[in-house]
Amino acid sequence: MPAHATAIPANSSIDFDQLVRTHWSALYKYAYRLAGDRHTAEDLVQESLLRAWRSRDKLKEPAAVKGWLKTILRRENARRFERIQPGESAMPAEELGAERKTYDTSTEAFVLRRAIAALPAEYREPLILQVLHGLSQQEIAGRLGLSSGGVGTRLFRARQKLREALGERV
Repeated sequence: MPAHATAIPANSSIDFDQLVRTHWSALYKYAYRLAGDRHTAEDLVQESLLRAWRSRDKLKEPAAVKGWLKTILRRENARRFERIQPGESAMPAEELGAERKTYDTSTEAFVLRRAIAALPAEYREPLILQVLHGLSQQEIAGRLGLSSGGVGTRLFRARQKLREALGERV
């Protein structure tokens, strides 16, 4: 627990020191589940508490503090992946599948491929860009000329349509 945590201003009913003491352990456990690494979990908790401190005036309901802190931590964890910018591969795109020696011919794979192909293009494209190409929501938005929120909506609807098509097996 950081020794330098300071109390929220007097006009607030929350003591930040007490908030940190109360929730540090739960936040660390949550961060460890997300990161799978002790040092990364500690960094996530520290960064999350710093963000919480900076935006403490936005907490309107003190009873919701635990959920608020976990949301900050979850978003901080997501930011960790947004910062990673993988380099481009020297391998031509045409050769990417060439290394694969097997092809999944199971019935489940066939049914899934067919369900994805049946999706309207407006839902299929963002889903494939995210799942197969590993693009973030913002990267997909840039490629397709959409807002990030629009991409999120399309991804949600694509998954919803897949669930319907596959009878809730997804």
